Amino acid sequence: MMRRLYTLLLYLLLPYILFHLLWRSRRQPGYLRHIGERFGFYRGQPATPLIWLHAVSVGETRAAVPLVTQLQARYPEHRILLTHMTPTGRDTGRQLFGDQVLQCYLPYDFPIATRRFLRHFKPEIGLLMETEIWFNLVQICKKTGVPLLLVNARMSEKSARKYGRFKTLTRDSLQSLSVIAGQTEADARRLVELGAPSVNITGNLKFDIAVPQSAISLGKNLREQFGAVRPVFLAASTREGEEVLIIEALARIDIPNLLIVIVPRHPQRFDQVADMLTQRDIRFQRRSANQVVAPETQVVLGDSMGEMFSYYATCDIAFIGGSLLPLGGQNLIEAAAMGKPILIGPHTFNFSEVTELAVQAGAAQRVANAEELALMVRDLLKTPERMKAMSVTALTFADRHRGATERLMTLIEPCIS
Repeated sequence: MMRRLYTLLLYLLLPYILFHLLWRSRRQPGYLRHIGERFGFYRGQPATPLIWLHAVSVGETRAAVPLVTQLQARYPEHRILLTHMTPTGRDTGRQLFGDQVLQCYLPYDFPIATRRFLRHFKPEIGLLMETEIWFNLVQICKKTGVPLLLVNARMSEKSARKYGRFKTLTRDSLQSLSVIAGQTEADARRLVELGAPSVNITGNLKFDIAVPQSAISLGKNLREQFGAVRPVFLAASTREGEEVLIIEALARIDIPNLLIVIVPRHPQRFDQVADMLTQRDIRFQRRSANQVVAPETQVVLGDSMGEMFSYYATCDIAFIGGSLLPLGGQNLIEAAAMGKPILIGPHTFNFSEVTELAVQAGAAQRVANAEELALMVRDLLKTPERMKAMSVTALTFADRHRGATERLMTLIEPCIS
């Protein structure tokens, strides 16, 4: 009965869903492409056998890299189908894998659309990345005999409260999954509280991501463009409202010749941040212009996709965005893997455990606000030995937590013929 009510609500929300796609397309035209796929209509006959992996957007897609690599190596006779919900996730998948995988949108959770998706692709197994529990999808996979696994699962307190509003649906869905593999003990505990019968703790796949040599090479080239002797501060994955706080706080601190590199989390905000910099008469250049940075330039706007590793390779100090304001933060693992001194704000509830582990290890330093962030940047740049110690600790921290992919593969193997 609860699932029927949920499905009825989905149908009632259909006009809003269509309006949402149209609204998002104002800044991202990709939302109007492949609309048929969002309702279960696909072209061509896919190759079989097929392993299906669902990665909602950019973060999940990047996290899936070591898993996709391992699946391709161990099951070369299978094709990988990578599904997404956002154009940026789809674009990221194309950049990372090219034509080595099939790609499409996962349909919205309408039963008829889900059945069309499963009939068309006939996946042998389905893997849902991180926090994706679609109530109809889970039950239909169970009825049609498709093993469905929730992998690299994370469940923040905020997400747990949201799923807790649908206790019966969430419990039934968690109990219908073939395997649940959580990142941390805290994630596992919350999933069990929501009704999961058991949760395997496998760690975070992002620790297993190999740093591409091409990203390191590009980082060196960017550093030459930025100025080899200029100190470079990176504000990575910033969210709305944070850029202004960072710019204003650093402007009040005397850091000679500092270059600030700002990389907004969402590409649709590139122009918005550019407008903010223009309004404040801040001299900036766009990364997409691919030009040598002038000595008088204060800010480089990182308006490119798929280059985060290169930005980390370029900088002296990295700040992880989404954490100055109560937005939950972003993952600091890539910065740690690049061996960079890491600064984070007070709001990291979406990545609380990995962040706390990094802080306790000395791989990251937490700041209370933008003013403290600016002071910390100044102090670190004045003490190279402290920066070096944080860099070494970050690399050690990242290396110590590798191995999630192999642990996860042992859980996947019994589900694949």
